[in-house]
Amino acid sequence: MARLKVTQVRSTIGALRKQRETLRSLGLKRVHDVVVKEDRPEIRGMVNAVPHMVRVEEVD
Repeated sequence: MARLKVTQVRSTIGALRKQRETLRSLGLKRVHDVVVKEDRPEIRGMVNAVPHMVRVEEVD
């Protein structure tokens, strides 16, 4: 199964609470944090909720 490399590129300062919680659920705590997650609909939905704050790359 494919994996996604998710990198936080913007700060949560000034972001909505729901967006901050979404980043925490992904495992991102600060700018330039990187996590690798399985490519599942739940993860895609979380990433799509904060597209302006993260960069996503597919990893084999």
